[in-house]
Amino acid sequence: QQTLVMNGLRSRVRLRTDGGLKTPEDVLVAALLGADEFGFGTSVLVAIGCDMARQCHLNTCPTGIATQREDLRAKYTGKPEDVIGYFNRLTEAIREELAALGARSIAELIGRTDLIEVKPVEGRAALLDLSSLLPEPAAPEARRKTVEIDHNAAETLDTRILARIEPRLAEGQSVDFEGEIHTEHRTVGARIAGAMTVLRENTPTPLDRVNLRFRGSAGQSFGAFAVPGLTLKLEGEANDYVGKGMSGGEIAIFPDRTAPFDTPQTIAGNTILYGATGGSVFLAGTAGERFAVRNSGAVAVVEGVGDHGCEYMTGGQAVILGPTGNNFGAGMTNGTAWVLEEADAFAGKYNAESVAIRRLEGGEANEVRALIERHVEATGSAHAAELLANWSETVASFWRVVPTAVVELQLVAKESAEGAAD
Repeated sequence: QQTLVMNGLRSRVRLRTDGGLKTPEDVLVAALLGADEFGFGTSVLVAIGCDMARQCHLNTCPTGIATQREDLRAKYTGKPEDVIGYFNRLTEAIREELAALGARSIAELIGRTDLIEVKPVEGRAALLDLSSLLPEPAAPEARRKTVEIDHNAAETLDTRILARIEPRLAEGQSVDFEGEIHTEHRTVGARIAGAMTVLRENTPTPLDRVNLRFRGSAGQSFGAFAVPGLTLKLEGEANDYVGKGMSGGEIAIFPDRTAPFDTPQTIAGNTILYGATGGSVFLAGTAGERFAVRNSGAVAVVEGVGDHGCEYMTGGQAVILGPTGNNFGAGMTNGTAWVLEEADAFAGKYNAESVAIRRLEGGEANEVRALIERHVEATGSAHAAELLANWSETVASFWRVVPTAVVELQLVAKESAEGAAD
């Protein structure tokens, strides 16, 4: 806040803060220090029944919120009305505090550091000098956002594409589009997915209903929120958050046809498939950190990942055709991951508290092979094609990553079945 005010930029920026906000005083102090918006997390969780057991990653949440176990989920009693009630009471109390301060709105108090006093305390805390946090307040137009900026002034790539394809979409016809893409083009595909959802609501769509092909370097969130019927192919590379929140469709990214290399290179950034619930992603190259984090239903094939792969994954499938980083599978409670890496190398990289590893069993080899074949079909990956050509050697090097939460769930089910039999 102070840096923006000193540089004359605060009027153009909206500031948001969060972190332990619970009471009216928390909100007003944050506003007085310069916040426009306020994020709530823990307090809302508590409102819907969370008892702060702090074991979300262990699949043993006693209130049935952060768990895959149906016996624990059955205990959950939270309702949306609980959150509504919390915010109604919070905002009413904020109104009372505003009235006591003689203010009609929170906007009037933003940056009013003159209304804050340092509480007298004893001990070591009294040694802290907080005066630098409470400068003299600037003029109202300089300490809060007053300049409105039209963020839609520049036409987006999605807007240009929609202008061309929307008539065909409205008629329920298949659509093909091909064009260039650059890093300035972010969240490409999201608006198109939204239009498809509105225009074809509750109507099943084939994989090739909307087929978009690009060449170049995509900005962040390429293919975010993709839906069934949307296919995006990218010849080049992409930044972070590919496939974020996607619920269906297919994304395929592969190297430029003129690329001189024939071994896997980095082709996508960090946090791929963040929170995805469906669809497929095929990457003919390696990705960054936190690959498939919080994935709960999408299928992915990639040729190597950085640290924290499949972190907090709760569903879906991931095939890693190459080396991984450290801490693989941390907090993973469900889903399936198959990793192709030398035993000695992978043994020291996965998170042993959350997952275990074993070799492929039963029909798993056929399932993995089918996914790799689809990967080759979607991307033309030379690396994956070579693995298929030497399948007997390839399959022997695969590891299946098994969440310990799944093992525990299987044990609970087994004990229940044995108890019922007795």
